[in-house]
Amino acid sequence: MDFNKKLTNWYSNNKRDLPWRNTKNPYYIWLSEIILQQTQVKQGLPYYEAFVKTYPTIFDLANATEQEVLKLWQGLGYYSRARNLHTTAKHIAFNLDGEFPNNYKDLLKLKGVGDYTASAIASIAFNEVAAVVDGNVYRVLSRYFGIDTPINSTSGIKEFKKLASSLIDREQPATFNQAIMEFGARQCKPKNADCSICPLNNGCVALQKGLVETLPVKLKKTKVTNKYFNFLVCVDQNKNTLLEKRTGKGIWQNLYQFPLVESTKSLKTNEFHLLNVEEELFKGLKFDYWLYNESDIIHKLSHQHLYTKFWIVEINELPKGSIPVKNLDLYPTPVLISDFINTFNFNNI
Repeated sequence: MDFNKKLTNWYSNNKRDLPWRNTKNPYYIWLSEIILQQTQVKQGLPYYEAFVKTYPTIFDLANATEQEVLKLWQGLGYYSRARNLHTTAKHIAFNLDGEFPNNYKDLLKLKGVGDYTASAIASIAFNEVAAVVDGNVYRVLSRYFGIDTPINSTSGIKEFKKLASSLIDREQPATFNQAIMEFGARQCKPKNADCSICPLNNGCVALQKGLVETLPVKLKKTKVTNKYFNFLVCVDQNKNTLLEKRTGKGIWQNLYQFPLVESTKSLKTNEFHLLNVEEELFKGLKFDYWLYNESDIIHKLSHQHLYTKFWIVEINELPKGSIPVKNLDLYPTPVLISDFINTFNFNNI
């Protein structure tokens, strides 16, 4: 098919030299695919290299603690990926004797592995004819074939999977899958795609009908909610501080943070009393406080925006369970917390 030939020819001339493309080892391919979920290559590559160096085999990763894995993952976001990565590594190492499932159907049973990831591993590592459909693929197919079915609808997911499966090269499934993903990432980009040099421009429906900027179609996201976070950065005279582990379900599960109090609005310096923490946290101990940031630090997540204040609380003595400030970098923290730790000078207290 002309579409396939042009796509694979473009790929042979334009593909990036990436380490996971130089191996058939399913462990490395799986690792790269998990890291690159919702992450661009330029951001994910250093993390991939760090994981391969620290955990060169599935057994090394399985024998690590979850805290160590989360710490190495810190900054990538969507931490459920890291927790699932660790869970799956232990399952493969200890229950499957280190042997990866070698087909799409069995790969799909692994925790954290969905249709796209199972298809990618099956085709690249085991040469199975399993078509990948990720954001890049949706974009290429919707534009080239002029499909306006929403890509995040049930019917859209089925339609694009069926189309991709009909197009995939039966002889070279790995090459085709990587070609169409690379094409979407580098040529058929979300914004400002240069259609004048596109090898597929003669047959592209979106280009012919002026729909490049409107395809693919995506249903509106759920409404974003605003939350107001107040982190209490407590420091005593011995340079100890407090951290708490988030144990509930959520994107930051099992990460560490300074004691958190949510409020119904953004608070000013003279409104510290609204947090109601004097008796609950400090049990009558004397302390001084000041506000690190008068303006909110806004941290945007997919479903909510966090308006954040860091309150510096200077206290003579902290309760049991405190840790030395110098050990803060041993704990996996959300990027919102790690950015603060990296910029705040605790020696000034």
